[in-house]
Amino acid sequence: MNDFPEFVKNPANRIAVSSQHTPGVEGYVFDGADGSQVALWRAAADAVTSEHTHDFDEYFIVVEGTYFLIVGGEEVRVDAGQEYFIPRETPIAGRVTAGTRTIHVFGGQRARRQTKSP
Repeated sequence: MNDFPEFVKNPANRIAVSSQHTPGVEGYVFDGADGSQVALWRAAADAVTSEHTHDFDEYFIVVEGTYFLIVGGEEVRVDAGQEYFIPRETPIAGRVTAGTRTIHVFGGQRARRQTKSP
């Protein structure tokens, strides 16, 4: 499988470009009853993730491809099938290879949905 199933990619759940830290990724968000979110992303091309922090914990797993996470100035390679936990307020950056798919769980509201143009 090289992409998420079509039902996951419902346009109502598409993440707004302005809510991305990595250019050129396609993402979809789902909300938990406790205010948490799950986001699924796919990178169309190699890309760099700008440094950022979150006010909540983050957990992610790489479904396909490779994500090179930079934490505390050290690069951590996370390949398909591997997972990583990022504590709140931790500065992170990185880079992703084309075709990489990831699933992230955030302990708070991370992503805004794309709104329709009038």
